[in-house]
Amino acid sequence: MEEKTDITPAEWQVMRIIWTLSKATSTQVIEILQQKVDWKPATIKTLLRRLVEKGALKTTRQGRGFIYSPLIKEQITMNEAADQLFNSICEMHVGATLSHVIDGAVLSRKDIEQLQNLLVEKKKTAPEKVECNCVTGMAMDCE
Repeated sequence: MEEKTDITPAEWQVMRIIWTLSKATSTQVIEILQQKVDWKPATIKTLLRRLVEKGALKTTRQGRGFIYSPLIKEQITMNEAADQLFNSICEMHVGATLSHVIDGAVLSRKDIEQLQNLLVEKKKTAPEKVECNCVTGMAMDCE
């Protein structure tokens, strides 16, 4: 099983490039990122180094530089990040938060169909009301 890796928002941008390309040099990552954000090459190299230290990327020497490849899978990492978020919020707010995410997301017809099917199945065993799972005595803040 892969290790959980806490990735910062800036590191996510680097990882998305590496996942898309499968492997990349720092020069490639810098060129792509500088089209999107105003970061200095040194900042991007620092992000790459941190991702190597966190075990998210591996390096292979190529001449004077390195080729960066992912050690963690994209979908597993996204699932872990989503689980971490939803495990840290009150269960009474999960539905509203999911609605917000879905409302702002671009989804294919296939994605929507899968979500509809999942919701039909979930509805079969869903409680009438979701109970607050906050710290005892704090449930008043959830409503």
